[in-house]
Amino acid sequence: MEWLNPENAVAVATAALGLFATVGAIWYERRVPRRKRIGYRVQMDTAIGDNVRTGGANARLGLFDETPEMSDATLVLLRVENDGSQFVSDTDYTGRALHGLTAVFTDRTVRGLAVTAQAGADHLMEHFTPAAGLRYEGATVFIPRVPLDRGQHFKLLVLLTGGAVGSEVIVSGGLQAGAVQPNRSTTPDDKPPLFSRPAKVLTALLTVGVVTLASLILADVDDSTPIECASGELTVVGSTAFRPVVEELKEKYEDDCPGASITVSAHGSTAGIRELNREGARYARKHKKSPPMIALSDGPKSDAYPRLIENRVAISAYALVVNERVRLKNLSLTDVRRLYRGKIRNWKQLGGPDLDVSLISRNSSSGTYETLRRRVLGGVREIEPSSADCVHKDNARDPVIRCELDSTEQVLDTVSEVPGGIGYSELRAAEDLDGLHRLSLDGHAASADSLANRRYPLREIEYAYTYGSPPADSLASQFLTYARRSGLDVIRIHGHLPCSASEGLKACAELPDEPGARSTDQPAATATAR
Repeated sequence: MEWLNPENAVAVATAALGLFATVGAIWYERRVPRRKRIGYRVQMDTAIGDNVRTGGANARLGLFDETPEMSDATLVLLRVENDGSQFVSDTDYTGRALHGLTAVFTDRTVRGLAVTAQAGADHLMEHFTPAAGLRYEGATVFIPRVPLDRGQHFKLLVLLTGGAVGSEVIVSGGLQAGAVQPNRSTTPDDKPPLFSRPAKVLTALLTVGVVTLASLILADVDDSTPIECASGELTVVGSTAFRPVVEELKEKYEDDCPGASITVSAHGSTAGIRELNREGARYARKHKKSPPMIALSDGPKSDAYPRLIENRVAISAYALVVNERVRLKNLSLTDVRRLYRGKIRNWKQLGGPDLDVSLISRNSSSGTYETLRRRVLGGVREIEPSSADCVHKDNARDPVIRCELDSTEQVLDTVSEVPGGIGYSELRAAEDLDGLHRLSLDGHAASADSLANRRYPLREIEYAYTYGSPPADSLASQFLTYARRSGLDVIRIHGHLPCSASEGLKACAELPDEPGARSTDQPAATATAR
């Protein structure tokens, strides 16, 4: 039979094994539900007194030898951890008492207690207070309701008297949809095994099948294309700040996928969102599906566009830039807000040169404009434009010159030409340019390293929006997948932090959509001269 070739035979066997594994997993999930679980184990139980029955002879010095009550003393190190498959919150503990767990040291009396948390989980110590239920009485230690992520743990070092080494230690407590039980480890700090033996065997078999199939296929194929390849036409609109990234991704994608044609038409985030919403509605009425269009936006869309679906692509840093004759290197957020509200008319008011302030801005459809408004100006818009050429006021009564330009490149060129000019741009675009320099904000410099740093305020998530959910095999869907998987280096090279990279996942998830505005009246650090 023609279909019975080695490739197909391996493919069928691998598919059958995968189907068996899937059905088995579903059966297991239904029969053995995932449970929350807290495990515990004694990592040390040793005598520190001179009573031989507590654990054998030992040599003692200092306090261990001078305190009479220590003659039958023992030290126990108890490790408590979340070794289940789900997060355990403080509300998952079901007991009526204030504490969540109890640890009973049979036949012994608790004389002292110290608690430590693992590295990187110092915040857990906030829960270990008497007010949260931490105490001991007799042979029992009462443990507060401590929320634990998967794999997190804390340790109790307990000083005891009155019993022998090896006396039973029992930790108990109620846990919603879960259990508290002892666990084991080959060494004190080893984590429980990640995979069971059946899982290891199944994984090995699937791996052998997939590798064999791939080897057979590659032996017959001279040239391959990325898995994200799709053909057709796609238009990318929106952010001018993120345009260099998209243009490079477009070139790489079209090189890898000859059947794709991508057009980049960036005219500002807000303009892109509006265009996608308008064209998407028209296209959906006619074709009953999502259009071949993506809109990039510096920051989230408004609630006025409910049909648009977001994809978080990267975190971008932005910078304030000033003309080289403005010999300042740092501004406080308060002074930046005063500048953009027209309250600072001359740079000498901030300790700079005797030059009139000229605000070189983007228009209100720009995502960079919105980023400055949301992240630095406390949600307040800049003053109205007062100049068409960025050099002369249209009305002499206007407090300062403020003009609006259509692109980041125009802003940077104009700031470098206007002696008292100040503007803003995406971070990488403002690097190594003649005639201007970047400013720090409240002492925090704009840099790629600041992307995951909460202290630098002028940063924003770059969103990619689609109108509804495009088909999985569409060019729009595949190009977004390509950017998240194969385009990480391109995104990094341009000074952004990819949201799909390991170091970007937490930063993108934690950056709020609406940052809290700080008071403009509070005192802040003054401007610093270069």
